[in-house]
Amino acid sequence: MSADVINKAFLATEEDFLNLVREQFETKPQIASVGSCCLVGIICSGLLYIANAGDSRVVLGRLEKAFKEVKAVQLSSEHNASFESVREELRSFHPDDPQIVVLRHNVWRVKGIIQISRSIGDAYLKKPEFNREPLLPKFRVPNSFEKPILQAEPAISVQKLRPEDQFLIFASDGLWEHLSNQEAVNIVNTCPRNGIARRLIKAALREAAKKREMRYSDLKKIDRGVRRHFHDDITVIVLFLDFHLISNGSSCRPLVSIRGGAGVSGNSKY
Repeated sequence: MSADVINKAFLATEEDFLNLVREQFETKPQIASVGSCCLVGIICSGLLYIANAGDSRVVLGRLEKAFKEVKAVQLSSEHNASFESVREELRSFHPDDPQIVVLRHNVWRVKGIIQISRSIGDAYLKKPEFNREPLLPKFRVPNSFEKPILQAEPAISVQKLRPEDQFLIFASDGLWEHLSNQEAVNIVNTCPRNGIARRLIKAALREAAKKREMRYSDLKKIDRGVRRHFHDDITVIVLFLDFHLISNGSSCRPLVSIRGGAGVSGNSKY
């Protein structure tokens, strides 16, 4: 395993999807507007590889023995135009485009359209051949472009796991919009492992309801198609670490709790 292998996997996935868009664009043009963030974690030979394109996030729960507390350690950075560093990166990639990032309704967006700067898909922002009819006008960039506006290449980090590393929380931005890193780590550390991903989502939805001055039970009754106006989709994966198994290269499968916005679940009682 290496960072180069992961990078090539991201780019191969991107190319395969773009080829699919080419095949279907004339009959299903909206496929050119389909895109996704991508967050990958791989443990190999005691090393943790994190690759991220978009604004999902992975947080490590690490035991601080001196304080007998499990602290949150963020392992990824988001590619979101709300961060000055991301806006500067976009401006450096597109020095001749003064509209590469636009502030609208107090929110920074790439070309005034999308908040993320890296993704898989979103072909209409990467290939000018898709920035045309029959794609709906609302998805088209007003001015033509040559360089891809968004990138698919991930940011990759590699670090050695420690005995005090307890668990990893992988989640889409819908979770982090309502829970801080430490709040999420506290929930995982103090609650039963079974169903922990679902518990994290429930905590985030309770916060979303509170911000809207409504009850959680009322929020749950709202149709999925309408609920997007109240909170973003949330997908969570919690991976519990066993340093003894990791350091010995064991093939035993670690405990994983998964919960997704589309009803995806696994390895836990829900």
